Amino acid sequence: MLQKLDFFDYILQNQDAKALLADATQICDTLTATVLLDLDIHQYCYNPKEAVDELGLDEELVNQLVADYVAQVIRSVMQFEEYLKTLFSSQINSVNMDYTPFRELAHKNLGVARNLRIKDAEKLLYELMKKDDLEYLVVCLEALKVCAIKLNPQCAYNTIKLIHIKNSL
Repeated sequence: MLQKLDFFDYILQNQDAKALLADATQICDTLTATVLLDLDIHQYCYNPKEAVDELGLDEELVNQLVADYVAQVIRSVMQFEEYLKTLFSSQINSVNMDYTPFRELAHKNLGVARNLRIKDAEKLLYELMKKDDLEYLVVCLEALKVCAIKLNPQCAYNTIKLIHIKNSL
């Protein structure tokens, strides 16, 4: 199941933002129509108007905040993956499994998603905070990644590339 966590490596092979969006949409549709069907986020499409109306901000500012959120999620995914690897290792070695850092990271990202009224991310991050099934958490994390990519594919692509460059130095 951990091979699903290699999505960013796949992205870097020769993708651009448009191809990234197409792949993310396909993966998102598959996950939300099957394993995550109970979350009722299949075919969800974010509309910044809700955040604009409720927060009293202009749309340009909300869109910038959404781009910042996308970059935050992309960066957080790497941390989530490390925590998941530790949890899988603990499970295999029958060691006490400490979900605290994983759940704290989910909570941090959940606050931003709630503020921006990003409903699919809210539901996925809530699942990441509350569930213990590691296989299910991997699926939720995968869905969170691709849902974030769908929000702003160019920002996601640029963030992934920047992370790759920083890691190669």
